[in-house]
Amino acid sequence: MSALKGRITDGLYGLGWGAVKKLPEPAATALFRTIADRTWKRRGKSVLRLESNLARVVPDASPERLAELSKAGMRSYMRYWMESFRLPTWTPERIRASIDVKDTHLLTEGLDAGNGVIIALPHLGNWDLAGAWVTTDLKVPFTTVAERLEPATLYDRFVAYREGLGMEVLPHSGGAAFGTLARRLRAGGLICLVADRDLSASGVEVSFFGATARMPAGPALLAQQTGALLLPVTLWYDGTPVMKARIHPAVEMPEEGTRAEKTAAMTQGLADAFAGGIAEHPEDWHMLQRLWLDDLDPRGERA
Repeated sequence: MSALKGRITDGLYGLGWGAVKKLPEPAATALFRTIADRTWKRRGKSVLRLESNLARVVPDASPERLAELSKAGMRSYMRYWMESFRLPTWTPERIRASIDVKDTHLLTEGLDAGNGVIIALPHLGNWDLAGAWVTTDLKVPFTTVAERLEPATLYDRFVAYREGLGMEVLPHSGGAAFGTLARRLRAGGLICLVADRDLSASGVEVSFFGATARMPAGPALLAQQTGALLLPVTLWYDGTPVMKARIHPAVEMPEEGTRAEKTAAMTQGLADAFAGGIAEHPEDWHMLQRLWLDDLDPRGERA
C-alpha cells in the first residue's frame, strides 16, 4: 500500500468511527445499505470474488441466484461495518439486546472447568459484536490477535477499538502471540480467533465445500498444548436487528496420531462446523478474498 493510499484509508476509517456513530440509526442504516448496493452494482474485484466464493458454497445456484446472494452479502458486510463504527457508543443493555446466543452453556461450562477455552469463528456476521457480548453479558475478558495493518495508525485504530470493547489484542506477526495465548489458556482464560482463512506456510489444508483450502493451525495447536476446549462458533443475521449466534460442541482431540495428524483432524473439524454455518447463511459470510488453493494466482498473488 502506498503512503498516500494508506493515509486515505486511515482517514476514512477515522471518519467512520468519528462520524457514523453520531448519525441517527435509521440514517446510518440507510447510508450503509446504499453503499452496499452501489458497491455491488459496480461489480468490482471484491464483489466478483465474493460471488465466486459463494458459487462454491451454493454450487447449484443459477447466475441470478448468485447475484442475489452477493447483493445480500454486500448488505450484510456493510451492516457489519455500520454496527462496528457504532459499537463504541452502545450501552451494555444495547449490546445484550442485539445478539441472541444459542447453547451458551457450552462456553460457560468450559470456562468453569478451568482449563481454558478457545473460540474459533469464520468471517460470519459481526464477530466484534459477539466479542462485546462476551465481555459485557458474561463479563469474561478474552484475548485475540489482529493482523498488522498498514499504515501503523490504521492498525492502532483497530487495536484501540477492540480494546475499548474489553478485548486484549495481540499482533499476529512477530511470533510472540502464540506463547501469550497459551499462557492465557493455562490460566483458565478465554481466547477468540477468526480462523477460516490462512494462506501462510503454516496453514493446514482442509476439505471445504468439496475443494482444498488452508486454515490456521493455531486453534488446534493451542488446544493440544494447553488442554483447552476448542469451540466453533457461527453467527448470522435473520432480517431483524438481533444477530444470532450458535456455540457448537467442542472439537475433539484424537487419542492417537502424531501432533501434525491431530492438528489436521481438529482443523478439519473446525472447517466442517464452519461449513455448516456458512451453508445455512451464505449471505452472511464476508469472504471477499481468495480462499481455495486452486483459486490462488499461479504467480503467488493472493488478493
